[in-house]
Amino acid sequence: MDGVPRVPEQRRGSGSSAETAALRFSVLGPVRAWRDDVPLATGSPQQRALLAALLLREGRTATAAELIDALWGDEPPSQALAAVRTYASRLRKVLDPGVLVSESGGYAVRGLGEDALDLARAQDLATEAEKARSAGDLCHAREVLRRALALWDGETLAGVPGPYAEAQRVRLEEWRLQLLESRLDMDLEQGCHAEAVSELTALTAAHPLRERLRELLMLALYRSGRQAEALAVYADTRRLLAEELGVDPRPELRELQQRVLRADPALAEPSAPAAEPSTTRVRPAQLPASVPDFTGRASFVRELGEILASAEGRVMAVSALAGIGGVGKTTLAVHVAHQARSAFPDGQLYVDLQGAGARAAEPETVLGSFLRALGTADSAIPDTLEERAALYRSVLDGRRVLVLLDNARDAAQVRPLLPGTEGCAALVTSRVRMVDLAGAHLVDLDVMSPEEALALFTKIVGEERVASEREAALDVVAACGFLPLAIRIAASRLAARRTWTVSVLAAKLADERRRLDELQAGDLAVKATFELGYGQLEPAQARAFRLLGLADGPDISLAAAAAVLDLPPEDTEDLLESLVDTSLLESAAPGRYRFHDLVRLYARACAERDEWPPSEREAAMSRLLDFYLATAAGVYAIERPGDRLVDHLAVPEHPGLGFTDRDSARDWLYTEANCLLAHARQSVSSQDTLRKAIDLLWAALDISESGANPREYEATAGALLEAAQRFGVPQVEARALMTLAHAHLDGGRFDMADREAEQVIRLAHEAVDILPVCWAHNARGVIALYQSRNADGEAHLSQAIEHFRALGDRPGEASALCNLSRIHLATGRTQSAVALAQEGIAIYDAMGNSMRGANGRYALGMALTQSGGLDEAAERLMEALGVFRESRQRLWEGMTLFRLAEVDIAARRFGQAASNAEMALTVLRGIGGEWRRGNVLTVLGHALTGIGQIGRAQVCWQDALEIYEELGSPEASTVRELLNPVTAA
Repeated sequence: MDGVPRVPEQRRGSGSSAETAALRFSVLGPVRAWRDDVPLATGSPQQRALLAALLLREGRTATAAELIDALWGDEPPSQALAAVRTYASRLRKVLDPGVLVSESGGYAVRGLGEDALDLARAQDLATEAEKARSAGDLCHAREVLRRALALWDGETLAGVPGPYAEAQRVRLEEWRLQLLESRLDMDLEQGCHAEAVSELTALTAAHPLRERLRELLMLALYRSGRQAEALAVYADTRRLLAEELGVDPRPELRELQQRVLRADPALAEPSAPAAEPSTTRVRPAQLPASVPDFTGRASFVRELGEILASAEGRVMAVSALAGIGGVGKTTLAVHVAHQARSAFPDGQLYVDLQGAGARAAEPETVLGSFLRALGTADSAIPDTLEERAALYRSVLDGRRVLVLLDNARDAAQVRPLLPGTEGCAALVTSRVRMVDLAGAHLVDLDVMSPEEALALFTKIVGEERVASEREAALDVVAACGFLPLAIRIAASRLAARRTWTVSVLAAKLADERRRLDELQAGDLAVKATFELGYGQLEPAQARAFRLLGLADGPDISLAAAAAVLDLPPEDTEDLLESLVDTSLLESAAPGRYRFHDLVRLYARACAERDEWPPSEREAAMSRLLDFYLATAAGVYAIERPGDRLVDHLAVPEHPGLGFTDRDSARDWLYTEANCLLAHARQSVSSQDTLRKAIDLLWAALDISESGANPREYEATAGALLEAAQRFGVPQVEARALMTLAHAHLDGGRFDMADREAEQVIRLAHEAVDILPVCWAHNARGVIALYQSRNADGEAHLSQAIEHFRALGDRPGEASALCNLSRIHLATGRTQSAVALAQEGIAIYDAMGNSMRGANGRYALGMALTQSGGLDEAAERLMEALGVFRESRQRLWEGMTLFRLAEVDIAARRFGQAASNAEMALTVLRGIGGEWRRGNVLTVLGHALTGIGQIGRAQVCWQDALEIYEELGSPEASTVRELLNPVTAA
């Protein structure tokens, strides 16, 4: 639909006093009036009908006869004229003087301020949106339309009687739907198809004969990869129109069905670009800044520039720069890329692939970042590497974009990141020569010539200082092995020390005891350069450099660094900032620091060589582990008041951070997740540190359960279990198994989780470590519930309750009670299921444990749904949903939406059920496992059946059946029964 639909232009009042400007009226909902936000009494329904009739005329006079007809139609009461006069008199007393005026035997509302009527505001916003859309500014148009639609507060003219009000209700509702369709159309143009499916599903249920909504739903489903459902929507629509109206779908809908059948490539892309305001496309400009003192490399600059300039007529231009660390690959690539920007008007992408580190960047993660930079919505980014690579190439098709892939590990890491389309180009830097990168133009970058090296040194230090000591300067660059990074570090040191002469620096470099022989190949040459900077550090700086380099992780926070160094945060910050000044450390963000990967390796080598006594290395890492464990335990305690887990963790010898509120505690956990997991993986050198690392993982289980980083959590749990099995200590192994079982349970891998929990019980009993026994029985009870082994589940949960009570772990007892409630529910004991859930909630509420209290309300909502208390079930589930969203618990947020859909189905609110189920699918994307996804699809099928979308329901059930059959789940037989009647029909 072109443009934004509008109601016909109506006259506005002009001019107002300060008093009348304070009056506000609403008709897009109940007819109401306010003065300075104070509600005014608008009287009986007929009196409100009179006020509405006058407001909707916006200043025009309505005769008495017109008002009588508006209120009562063809059958007015005998005293209708007197009643109109009475209503007008009462309103005149409520409103400001001069607002309701008598004129020519009728009445009018005059002198209202700008936007005093909500309908007038909606008209203005619709006009603004139409102009923005015409100008190509879809972002602003969408936002303005959202504001316009938000002005509606339920049914227009709600509760107002009379034929005039009824006619206006129909007119304004049609206008609202047109605005909504226009906004949804723009949502799809900007790639928000996955989010739109839920809303469109509910709208098509509420307005089943509105073909434009069906058309938008088909398009949203198709672009979400759900072609079969899109076709099913058409089939459902055609059947419904034939049955209800005896007509065929309109030509636009029929054409869309044919295009979906053909898998028309044009349908996969928005009809208009998803642009930022005042642009036609998102144009990334991610290149790092080029160094102002770039020197030399003229032949390479010319060679690479010619290759990039030829990209327009080629499938793809790829240049791969190889050389030792510090030789200037990145500097050269960035310089060339900046010079070539004009040849790539659609943008430049950049990423550091961290190929020289222990954990190189994953191509799928990089592709996600690139797709977002190119304007792709998060919801539209697929999960797998292959799908992301395909979408990336599709997004780049027709664009001219330069991609700079810095510090690559190997050709395998690079291949998925190459554009592959005409007009695009890629620059790759790596420490290895990529002979297996097909079609690449290979460039071997060597050290600088003596002339280039001296020129670079002079630019940094200054012409005046070098001119008088040219020979000493040549000695310096020679001692640096003509390596650009080494020259830059040495020259920067000299430039920062005005009391030094060039000869002083040359003399220092001449001392071979302070550097390695630069003629050696590979990292040793880079190491010689770093030796220069390291040798100039004060003792406290050098110690910080060595010890901080020991910690794994992408970066380190100031507080964590203070724990490593065993110093106050203020002193730590001074040291770290001084290291930043030396270029041996980078400031990643305020309060966060990181090493270049090669510098980190060098720092570790220094720690092994220089740190004395050697036990200080282990002590530093132990302090960091204690810091993470103490802080994570504090976060856990804030999130779960009264939970006894924190009393059973290894006791840290060094403190962590303290938090006064849950938001800052959660922020810390999710910000530190990657660093915390990385350090846990490296803390396996002794039984003591391994026990702490496992307990750290246990305390940080929200990283998995929330869906924030479940894969890394699971991988870490697996690595710690392997280490624990090598030590052969039952307690340590049992706890490691418990963390892994928890991760597998969250991920829907129930058989694996059950086997691990079974081992936990055996090993923890052997170690007399009861808390893992409690948790394992609780987990096995839940798994048995999911697998319909209800008798086993009840036995495990009964034991869990008994053990939790013996430990005095009230929240643990509440958890098991709520899980037992679900067993009772599954076995038909509805009343006891309700009672058990209420008992668990009472415990949680008494301890102020809101997050786990939400789990209790989730269980109670399920029990109430089955017992028929649907309104209360919805209330409890909505309470749980609010807590889960606030706590960023995506898994439980999605599952609660799923349970709300079940309530809606029981209450026969099928449109709302479909909307909630669609939202559940969106939230659970990539987390929770396929079994849970199958459950949501099954419920979505029921909801779609309820709104008459039978074909689409069949597609959902077929998808669910495939999931259940692959998992061997008993739910498969139920879904087959659902499909059989549809198939027969």
